[in-house]
Amino acid sequence: MPSLSPLQAHQDHPTAMADGDPPAYHGALTPVQQMIASGTGAILTSLFMTPLDVVKIRLQSQMKPMAKGQCFLYCNGLMDHICHCTNGNGMKGAAAASINANAWYKRPGHFNGTFDAFFKIAKHEGITTLWSGLPPTLLMAVPATVLYYTCYDQLKEWMGYENGKSSLAIPMACGGIARVFAVTVISPLELVRTKMQSRPLTYNELVGCIRTSVNEEGLLSLWRGLGPTLLRDAPFSMLLWMNYEYMKARVCLRYHMKEPTFLASFFSGAVSGVIAAVLTNPFDVVKTHRQIELGDALFSKNAKAESVSTWHILRTIYAQQGVNGLFAGIAPRIAKVAPACAMMIGTYEFSKSFFHKRNAALAMQTYL
Repeated sequence: MPSLSPLQAHQDHPTAMADGDPPAYHGALTPVQQMIASGTGAILTSLFMTPLDVVKIRLQSQMKPMAKGQCFLYCNGLMDHICHCTNGNGMKGAAAASINANAWYKRPGHFNGTFDAFFKIAKHEGITTLWSGLPPTLLMAVPATVLYYTCYDQLKEWMGYENGKSSLAIPMACGGIARVFAVTVISPLELVRTKMQSRPLTYNELVGCIRTSVNEEGLLSLWRGLGPTLLRDAPFSMLLWMNYEYMKARVCLRYHMKEPTFLASFFSGAVSGVIAAVLTNPFDVVKTHRQIELGDALFSKNAKAESVSTWHILRTIYAQQGVNGLFAGIAPRIAKVAPACAMMIGTYEFSKSFFHKRNAALAMQTYL
């Protein structure tokens, strides 16, 4: 594991105080400021990444039209969501046909590629169509991201990383713990959201549905599918932050910067995201299998999710398709992860830098 000496990692760091500086001159961020910074990054990332996934789904549906009841994955750059191809949500006749025809993921069109799809969708359906499905996912994705990034920074500060402890084991551990915490908190909400997508439910019916599930399968049924998610997300987060902190420190040292610029954070985030995506891709393949199975079970009246272990799925994929099967979809995943990580981390660090300077200026004014 690469490591930096405290002098290398924190030379000229904005939080380092020289003798005689006022106690608050380092401009430490408050949790609220960290939440604002991560929330800003989450919103901008969603706005930037959603059109890419909308176009991807439209291109896929063009090659293979989605049938009623089929589940597919939708990603806004922050989270994967199980979506369900409906036929009017139980309505019949003209109403069902109208809703089905107007569903953004099933609208007809002939696209010759990604750029052609961007142009034609914006021209013929309106530019807002490129952000179809964004509002519902933002309701969960933004709070989850805010929780994750704020938890990471708080843990890193608590473990003393900003006070001169430069071992990369600290951001690695903090990234894993923060991701486990955020995913565990959000998992029941994702299950509830998926159930609400399956058919129209009042809140009383939803509560009854959840109560029945808990009574029949236990409280842990609310965290169904959590294991495969953590096996992918926790290692990804650990690798992402370890590599990012290493690269950020090297860039700051090389160019004698007190803190990384937006471009430095953007580049470091992209490269770190690619490394983490490649190394954790087999677990992403399993996660996709489990998400689709979970969606089919939740949306079907009779189907039930089979309890198949992650390792069994990995062995089956390897036996049938070899190493190529475990790294299926690596190219599109990198194409999605690299810009998402770059945009999110770049914006997050830029926002934190703004608050650092603002706090330091206010503290200096008070001191003087």
